[in-house]
Amino acid sequence: MRTAVPDLAARATSVAGSPVRDILALTARPEVISFAGGLPAPELFDADGIADAFRHVLAAGPREALQYSTTEGDPGLRAVTAARLTSRGLPTGADDLLVTTGSQQALTLLAAALLEPGDTVLVESPTYLAALQCFGFAGARVIPVPCDEQGLDPWALEDLTARERPKLLYTIPTFQNPTGRTLPAERRRAVAEVALRRGLWLVEDDPYGELRFAGAPVPWIAADPRVADRAVLLGSYSKIMAPGLRLGWLRAPETLRRACVVAKQAADLHTSTVDQRAAARYLTVADLDAHLERVRGAYRERRDALLAGLPDALPEGSRWNEPEGGMFVWASLPRGYDATELLRTAVRHDVAYVPGAPFFPTEPDPAALRLSFVTHTPEEISEGLTRLAAALRV
Repeated sequence: MRTAVPDLAARATSVAGSPVRDILALTARPEVISFAGGLPAPELFDADGIADAFRHVLAAGPREALQYSTTEGDPGLRAVTAARLTSRGLPTGADDLLVTTGSQQALTLLAAALLEPGDTVLVESPTYLAALQCFGFAGARVIPVPCDEQGLDPWALEDLTARERPKLLYTIPTFQNPTGRTLPAERRRAVAEVALRRGLWLVEDDPYGELRFAGAPVPWIAADPRVADRAVLLGSYSKIMAPGLRLGWLRAPETLRRACVVAKQAADLHTSTVDQRAAARYLTVADLDAHLERVRGAYRERRDALLAGLPDALPEGSRWNEPEGGMFVWASLPRGYDATELLRTAVRHDVAYVPGAPFFPTEPDPAALRLSFVTHTPEEISEGLTRLAAALRV
């Protein structure tokens, strides 16, 4: 007798896949100029320096580099990462860090360590799509915090925290994905004060902070000593070295960090040993800051090319911001336009972007879209905007 196959877990059917990944699959044709993916420019990777680092660790200690390692992460990588954080204003020791398989995994570990089904999580509106997926898989109730052109509204956060009693706030205060906005210092202090008064975990995601090419740096919320017992800072080497390495890190108070270590043991035991050792070698002998200067210079030119072409590419009445760094420009078409529907036409014109609607936890804005400016040269950006203009005129 043949029986029915058991059902999937409810969370596996209730959380949708990433429309951004779906769009990237549709636009894989080489003739498409895509403003969709948040992909670092591959021609700017320091491929030779990274290859030298791999050759060194495989020649100097192949048995260690190819062996199992500790869950917490390679001591050398944690030490050099801690030194970079300390130099940027957040005193950090190697033991304060957990190396993760990309900062995306850090979100999964935090969800496992902190969230019970039904717990409330506050997020910016809009916010990073994969974070919405992660919290959805954890069974959390996700509530958006209103934002304006400067980012998260700390006064709205105060009201929501008092009313909804959330477990944590997830925020990307610097060059936010998808909007590119940066939260001002006074608002960061206000967010920290809410967390203090209301008993709230602060999860600060910073994958783009070292990609600043205008304006002055703003201190991390996690650097506020008042929230040292409840602030978590996430970072990544994807945007400043190479995303294929899948190396991120989590800085958290000891009790939470230990819980995340246990969650990581259950997930993958540890991040790739050889990748960690090569990254540690690279960060020790290469001049990452000089490399980042080259990257930032190129990204500034590309942002400027995008901003210069948007007035002719988008319909009259459209609005967009001018980020001081990061990878994205956030735009809104005039009322009545639907960016999701228009994407089909754009792809037929061999150009693509990401509709903004999926980034909203509730009440999406159909007219919003995200444009990444880092993957293409200024000349390619200009051609892409010419195609986009033609698509939007149809």
